[in-house]
Amino acid sequence: MAPLRLATRRSPLARAQVALVAAALVAVGDEAVPVLLDSAGDRDLSVPIERLGERGVFVTEIEAAVLEGRADVAVHSAKDLPAAAPPPGLVLAAVPSRADPRDALVGRSLAELRPGALVATGSVRRRAQLAALRPDLGFVGLRGNIATRLSRVPDGGAVVVAAAALARLGLTADAAEILPTSVLLPQVGQGALALRCREDDAATIARLAAVDDPDAHRCLLAERAFLAGLGGGCDAPVGALARIEEGGLCLEGLLARRDGHFVLRARATGTAPEQLGARLADELVAHRGGSLVVGEW
Repeated sequence: MAPLRLATRRSPLARAQVALVAAALVAVGDEAVPVLLDSAGDRDLSVPIERLGERGVFVTEIEAAVLEGRADVAVHSAKDLPAAAPPPGLVLAAVPSRADPRDALVGRSLAELRPGALVATGSVRRRAQLAALRPDLGFVGLRGNIATRLSRVPDGGAVVVAAAALARLGLTADAAEILPTSVLLPQVGQGALALRCREDDAATIARLAAVDDPDAHRCLLAERAFLAGLGGGCDAPVGALARIEEGGLCLEGLLARRDGHFVLRARATGTAPEQLGARLADELVAHRGGSLVVGEW
């Protein structure tokens, strides 16, 4: 068999992620080669991330390469995927074992941040939760690859990045603190990789099944169903994290106002991932006052 062609972005983190997938395939006796591409989100760093995410600017060119036959598999950070279902012709074939889904502070720990300290983040989810917890903090926007972000730690402040990103780049030691999910609920899919391929490519689907983690796959489906149920995307202050508990799923979800003045958080359990995510979204919107928040997005 020819090596699987794995399409991904050119950033150092994307290259590290595709290397992990390639190594997993090699471990099961398969082969893979990277296909590095540019995405619209990487070309335009002047626009805040919340105005880009739902348009799929980090995934469109990657998936076009698969649909056009220039690659076999699109390798994504699952958190970059729009809430909508895959484009016609593509399927989520595999979700490898998930890395740490938590967020990390670089520069100062939360306890070390003095009143008025600046936190740099391009995520409205992170900003809303931190503002709710510490209304004394100030915030500045931030975009770019991990190295760029780590170079822009405000004086006396901190930058928020995904713990998984630091780990995949060998930079975990740079973290001043890994924040517990009770403090900062992660973005949908954070720490997970999503492997999409053509739905009519049975051979590739079968090969990717060898690196699929069924538990991570189910958790991602539940989180994405929650996001879809809210009608949100990367431009919305939404967090979610699913875990396997006694054979079932426990899903925790959050939605908030951007300023952190109103935060809703709830959890639910079940066995069917998509139904669980949709049910929790409905609970927050229809029964917990979330309709007031969603109406502001």
